Amino acid sequence: MAPRRQRRVDALAAAAAEWQERVIVPHCAACREPCCRLNTVVLDLDWPRVKALYRIETPKRAFDAALAAGDGPSHLRKQGDLYYAHVLPCPAYDEAAHRCTVYGSALKPPSCTDFPVYVDGEGVTADRRCEAVDLTALQAHLERATGMRLRQEPDDDFPELVTLVPLQSRDRERSSE
Repeated sequence: MAPRRQRRVDALAAAAAEWQERVIVPHCAACREPCCRLNTVVLDLDWPRVKALYRIETPKRAFDAALAAGDGPSHLRKQGDLYYAHVLPCPAYDEAAHRCTVYGSALKPPSCTDFPVYVDGEGVTADRRCEAVDLTALQAHLERATGMRLRQEPDDDFPELVTLVPLQSRDRERSSE
């Protein structure tokens, strides 16, 4: 990626991370439908996290064989090197306290850190399944923090996803006409 583009992406990533910490994370404790319950989202995990979070005692090969045979936990699926958890709450989620028990530790899955606002290519994607996502406020924050003008690009295949993409010079010319 060209240095100028990389600086733009880095600026967007920093602004998105700041938004997550300031707006999204504090909302989690009051959320009506926490993503950690895995009702509407899927959690992707690597083997060390699956083993630790789900307290798997069997070797990876035996666990994978059980999953492939349909004898493993029905809420876990394996594809490639990743495992996908859905339907049942993440074992690190403390329902009573409405918080993650591995937050801030190496066990916290990277996809949890990114959800619901994350860098995607040269833009920032927001997942509207999170009730704390306010696209207008997020866009205003990103534009203020980075000095960039952004446009919203809805995802045709996944309508809950909207990517905020920097206006290119060609877009700026069109918008000023």
